[in-house]
Formats: sequence, C-alpha cells, structure tokens
Amino acid sequence: MLEKEHQRTINQVPVKKNSGFRIGVGIATVLALSGAAYGLYQRQAQIEARANWENVQTQTLKGHAKGIWAVAMSPTQQIIATASDDTTINLWNLKTGEVLHKLKGHTAPVLSVAFSPDGQQLATSGKDQTVKLWNSETGELVRTIQPQQKNVRAVTFSPNGQTLVSSGWNGVIKSWNPKGQLLQTFKGHKEGVFATAVSPDGQKIASAGKDKTIRLWDLQTGKLLNTIQGHTAPVRTVTFSPDGKIIASGSGDKTIKFWNTDTGKLTGTLVGHTNLVNSVAFDRNSKTLASGSDDRTIKLWNLSQGKLIRTLEGHSGVVNSVAFNSDGQLLASGSDKGDNSARIWRH
Repeated sequence: MLEKEHQRTINQVPVKKNSGFRIGVGIATVLALSGAAYGLYQRQAQIEARANWENVQTQTLKGHAKGIWAVAMSPTQQIIATASDDTTINLWNLKTGEVLHKLKGHTAPVLSVAFSPDGQQLATSGKDQTVKLWNSETGELVRTIQPQQKNVRAVTFSPNGQTLVSSGWNGVIKSWNPKGQLLQTFKGHKEGVFATAVSPDGQKIASAGKDKTIRLWDLQTGKLLNTIQGHTAPVRTVTFSPDGKIIASGSGDKTIKFWNTDTGKLTGTLVGHTNLVNSVAFDRNSKTLASGSDDRTIKLWNLSQGKLIRTLEGHSGVVNSVAFNSDGQLLASGSDKGDNSARIWRH
C-alpha cells in the first residue's frame, strides 16, 4: 500500500560555485543559451523538476532484522535488491512489496549490491571478505570470489557486464572477469575505499577514498589517471553522470561536489545536508541528483540550476544508499539502525 506524503514547501539551498555551476548532460544546452532564452530555460527546468517531485508517494519495505547498507534497482525488471547488516540480501517485487528471494550465503554484514546490465546477475560484497554472484531470477548462488581484502566495501559491474570491480578497506581495488579470475589490481589510495563507479563507456573507474581523494583509473591497464582533491573529509560515494563527463561525489564534509572527468577540475558544490553524505545517484537524464545522508534525509537537486528541489523525510535511521530505477520514475533508499527498512519514492 502506498502512503501519500503531505505536500511540502520546496526549499532552495544556494550552491557554492567554482567558475560557474556546470554539471550533467545538458551542459552544452545550458551554455548555448543566454539572456532571456536562458532565463526561460531555467524557469521551465525548475517548473518541470517541481512538478515531477511535488507529489510523492512512498512504499516501505520491511523484512531485514538489521540495518540496510545498500540498495540497487534492476535495469530490466521491477525488482529491488537490499543488502543488510543481518548478512542477507532481499530481492523484492516492486509492485507488490513482497520478498521474492532471501539470499543467504554471506557470514557477515553485506555492504554492497549491484545488478549486471542485463539484470540476470546480482553481485554482493561484505565484511566476510567475499564477493558473491547470484542468479537474480532464481536466487541461486553462482560463484564466490575471495579478493583477500578486509571488508569488501563496494562492488560494481562495467556497462558491458564483462568486468566486476571490487574495493576493500585495505585501499586496494581489483577487477575480475565473469569467471572470477583476477584481471587488474589498482593501488594508490592510502586508506580504505568506500565506493567505486565505472564510466558509461567502460574505460575508467572512479574510486572514493577515506584518504579524502577521488582517484581515476584506466579500467583495462590499471594505470592511475588522476588524483582529485577538494573534499575536507573522507569521500564516501562517487558516481558518473550518464554521459560520463562529470563525476559526482559525496563526503563526510557534508557536501556534494562535481568534477570534470577529463581534467579533474571542480565544477560545482551542493550544500544542504547537515551530516555525512553517504550516497549520490543521477537519474537517467541527469536532470535530478538524489543524495542520502546521516541526517536521515534524502535530497533531490535540480542539476540545471544546482538548487534543491525538495527534501524527502521518513527514515528514522541514517540513509546509507539511494538508487534510481532505469526510467528515473522511482527512487529507492535504504536505512540503517533504528529503521532497517527500504523505501520506494514514486512521483
């Protein structure tokens, strides 16, 4: 059953700018406009963003005994995966809210979850120092990879599904083929790696480090391409825009920053959260960015203007993870201790 939220006034939080706030796809469009045309573009973009998220319905998914570390939305089916501190992964039917499969196999908290691009496989990683591959339709365990890393904090697929990337609390990143064979080892971070992302063209990896840096790597060769600095606290999350031109990061410094993928230069900063930023996600058109925080909220940002659209409240614990579905109409979030639930936000 969906519970409709009361409409709220939309607050706008100013953006700290660095040579102009330019993010996401549509950058060329924004820069090409000027004067009255640009003003009209801004007003229309704001109206559309507000309309899209003015009336939000929520669906609460409860079935874990402990907090949820990560959520992922299937790119091909109406399924959400949740990874929990209770050592299990739940696969949920988005239409009914029922658990399709409860995946058991990890022996410690599960920290990360990711669907393959075709939606057929699910990758998970956790504090038991393993990466596991599952059949997402049957829930069957396909393979266990042992990266020999303490706390495998993150796992993700390349866009073609032929490479799996894992990162550990020892600061090392590794890539694997579908058979679980090691392809590359990426060394450079001085402390643990919270998260990794693979660029849409499958050529680069971005990693978020406890050492306050973002590092950019060549996926094929393992070469370090760039070290990006600017956050004043550990970088907890990182992702590429759908066109691959921008990297978004969230940090313990309570900010979200945007970086040019080619140059590593800072292009914008979003300020609004009052605690650690744990997760960020672009919608498919890069019109909206979602962010989840230790302040127990999810914020939705209009990327053409760099302004806050609205704040989603409802979790009673910290928000560890956010993820859009493939068409950007649904947003999933997962919460930690005291809540232990996932929520689906619809507009």
